[in-house]
Amino acid sequence: MSLLIVKDLSIAFRQAGQDRQVVDNLSFTVEAGETRALVGESGSGKSVTALSLMRLLPTPPVIYPQGEILFSGQDVLKADERLLRSLRGNRMAMIFQEPMVSLNPLHTIEKQLYEVLSLHRGMRKEAARAEMLTCLDRVGIREATRRLNDFPHQLSGGERQRVMIAMALLTQPELLIADEPTTALDVTVQAQILSLLKELKQEMNMGLLFITHNLNIVSRLADNVTVMCNGQGVESNSTRELFSRPQHPYTQKLLDAEPDGRPDPIDDEVQPLLNVEKLQVAFPIKRGLLRRVTGYHHALRSLSFQLRPGESLGLVGESGSGKSTTGLALLRLIASGGEIWFDGQPLHQWDRRQMLPVRRQIQVVFQDPNSALNPRLTIQQIIEEGLQVHHPDLNAMQRETRVIAAMEEVGLDAATRHRYPAEFSGGQRQRIAIARALILQPRLIILDEPTSSLDRSVQKQILALLKKLQQQHRLAYIFISHDLQVVRSLCHQVVVLRRGEVVEQGECEAVFAAPEQAYTRQLLSLA
Repeated sequence: MSLLIVKDLSIAFRQAGQDRQVVDNLSFTVEAGETRALVGESGSGKSVTALSLMRLLPTPPVIYPQGEILFSGQDVLKADERLLRSLRGNRMAMIFQEPMVSLNPLHTIEKQLYEVLSLHRGMRKEAARAEMLTCLDRVGIREATRRLNDFPHQLSGGERQRVMIAMALLTQPELLIADEPTTALDVTVQAQILSLLKELKQEMNMGLLFITHNLNIVSRLADNVTVMCNGQGVESNSTRELFSRPQHPYTQKLLDAEPDGRPDPIDDEVQPLLNVEKLQVAFPIKRGLLRRVTGYHHALRSLSFQLRPGESLGLVGESGSGKSTTGLALLRLIASGGEIWFDGQPLHQWDRRQMLPVRRQIQVVFQDPNSALNPRLTIQQIIEEGLQVHHPDLNAMQRETRVIAAMEEVGLDAATRHRYPAEFSGGQRQRIAIARALILQPRLIILDEPTSSLDRSVQKQILALLKKLQQQHRLAYIFISHDLQVVRSLCHQVVVLRRGEVVEQGECEAVFAAPEQAYTRQLLSLA
């Protein structure tokens, strides 16, 4: 018998006496030792299906009009709470997509990992600590002993995701459900995690249900694939067959949605907008009762580059390499050494008050639009917030006119401006974040992993939008990413960082065509 059988499953949300169906007549199986990928765009029903397998959705409003979920012969949909508690964590585990939401910000990593081992495996603290360190080391956390005392906010996005993976693997489950577990990871760590999951699957004869929009991962990891579109399973086949001979038009569309093209050429005679000389960032290490500074952690060492209007610079490297730190230093949100010249002005010499007029010209788009947009404000209020700060002379009608223009420019329906962020898809929320940056008419935008959490088809739309906006407004971009295909399609220059050091730097095409350093070659081969 199969480890997991999903048969004719339908899922609906009951609201105000009406049922809205989100999954329709879905069927697939997962065998022990098999990896099945569940693939589709945002809103296709992948995550709702995954959460339903462990009955993690509240009923009501969630209802199951028809179908079965059989785990080792037991019908999960008919199970009582006692049986569900014995399955969750012990025999079925889940890696969630957003680690910052899933990890408790008030507890250390050690406390959260120990809770898993204590509850599910009855381990005492000393034995549990050794198990935790082994697992953290296997998922690629450097200096695991020291990091156990860290809180989630002290880890990078990739490190938090690795902790979530370690937490799920500690219980040694029969079935592991992984909901976009590598979205925030760079290609080197991604390769480590995929290799680890393969290894553990073989060791434990574990079934793996892998939910993702990254088809490169699917081709390397999955044995079989089920493609979902609008809640339906439109195609199901072995990985080799599906990639070589896709049958459904939607599957063909997904396979054709890889980033392509190259950045538009720029005028070499134009004077640089941004000139950075020997930028460096060091954080003090404080120890002892009096918290005295005993040393410094160098997050970034001696980065120099020039950026012209209409030009894009890609910052590439694994988690903890200093990419986001560079962005924060350029925004003057953290202390740094070296020189930052913007339009001939010495930002490195300026204090907070002097920086205020320049803030309008340098904007940022963050990685996760869920965290970056205030859920209590409407889209109108979110986008116009910068205008209220930097253009207090504008009245409400003038601000609304500009909001409408900004929304239309990024491909959003202006009639939706009175809705809240939760009412939009991931791709739409990222467009809202771009509109918020654009409304102030900046000259430089720092894009911190703006497409990493998006489906390939949506990602392609956002990249096309960024290129169009750059051409229209001669915007300069600093593009922080671990996706080398995206960097190649958008950026003129590239800087490869590793542990705060510049490994390689130059024209994007030259670096991609003939990388000089072994680390760069490794990144390209993994991509």
